[in-house]
Amino acid sequence: MQFIIKKSFIIISFITWLAFHNNSYSSSSSVSNNINDYGVISLMYHRFEENKYPSTNIKLQDFEEHIKIILESNISFINPNNFEEELINNKSKRKVLLTIDDGFSSFYDNAWPILKKKKIPFILFVSTREVGAYNYMTWDQIKEIDKEDFVEIGNHSHTHEYLADERSELIKEDIAKSISIFKKNLGKNSVFFSYPFGEYSNDFKNIIKDFGFKYAFGQHSGVIDETKDLYELPRYPINEKYGEIKRFKSLTKTLPFKYKKIYPDEKYLTQAKNPPAVKIEFYNNIKNLNSVGCYSNEGDRWRRSDIKFENSNTLLINIAEKFVGERGRINCSLRDPSGLWRWLGIQFVISEK
Repeated sequence: MQFIIKKSFIIISFITWLAFHNNSYSSSSSVSNNINDYGVISLMYHRFEENKYPSTNIKLQDFEEHIKIILESNISFINPNNFEEELINNKSKRKVLLTIDDGFSSFYDNAWPILKKKKIPFILFVSTREVGAYNYMTWDQIKEIDKEDFVEIGNHSHTHEYLADERSELIKEDIAKSISIFKKNLGKNSVFFSYPFGEYSNDFKNIIKDFGFKYAFGQHSGVIDETKDLYELPRYPINEKYGEIKRFKSLTKTLPFKYKKIYPDEKYLTQAKNPPAVKIEFYNNIKNLNSVGCYSNEGDRWRRSDIKFENSNTLLINIAEKFVGERGRINCSLRDPSGLWRWLGIQFVISEK
């Protein structure tokens, strides 16, 4: 399914980065060895060398440079088969999880030869309805990739519609159909799921759990660590604009921003609950927490958020205006004593009702 959609798909995870962290890493060219937990930086790509889709495309030259930066920075690509183990162990090592959504033909034609040659592990998320359609990979191509032990074919639903807006019965039908097609073509379903457009509700999350998935990814930015909800895993979306080399180098030096709880727990907001009362309970061992800064896209424009601490570890974010459109976003960051930045993204799905 092409990204021509009823709601505009705009990857904006790094908008606040530009306003808040411009040239932040100019004085931190080397990475500190005193970090207790680097977490796992998860990257999300879609199209490769499809220049007429800049919001979901990465130029192949830039993608190859991304791979080079990761390898030369002594960052390990983790195998999806070892995902949970990597979250728990070897925390002092810098790690990246590579993910590709949708299974466009341009991935197979342009990026797959690079990853295959270097044996770089990744997850390829596919929506089963689109397999074999124009500009999408075929099942034969997917099966070819699936033979490699460093590749996981993840589930991305059947239709790739806005399932977070749908009734539970329709969501269940969609996911059940995708699982059936996975088993028919690959002999198994994946334990990895990627929410279409990164959108989910608590109901959607519970359905994914009930179907036996172990991990589910959104499109809110941040670094994965063992404190994160395994059904709300963050990823950095990469495209032509936000895959620019200087910015890419910066995101490879981000750290997890650990928290106990984010309120509201429900990320699907009706208009009656828009804007939400946002509260984040952090762990008590985060240094310089009172220096945190947050931005949101309330009122359909990015601005610095009005924040205050309820107590030493609980942050209140005052969203004064309603989120406009289908997604509300908040990004918070904190400069670590190492000189690196802790990053936390929150995404709300905004109902029309």
